[in-house]
Amino acid sequence: MSQVRPILVTVIGKPNCSLCDSAEAQVSAVVREWQPSHPDHPVEVSTVNMYDDPDLISRYSEEVPVVQINGSTHTYWKVDADRLSAALNQAAEA
Repeated sequence: MSQVRPILVTVIGKPNCSLCDSAEAQVSAVVREWQPSHPDHPVEVSTVNMYDDPDLISRYSEEVPVVQINGSTHTYWKVDADRLSAALNQAAEA
């Protein structure tokens, strides 16, 4: 029997960033709403401070917050709840 790999959602942000705080809250809310109807597809949400990684600073300095799903960029600046939910559905089907 194969083990189900979780869907990894990462919010890349920086300290004292109201857009980053909002994105984290919106991602958490979407996952809380989405997860009960998809119990076989666990979602792990993590946050990353871009200042902890020079590569992230150079890649995303003007785009934070960045939301990634399984390592691929989903969106930056603002989170659209419907779009994120649809992306989670797509990740669950992959």
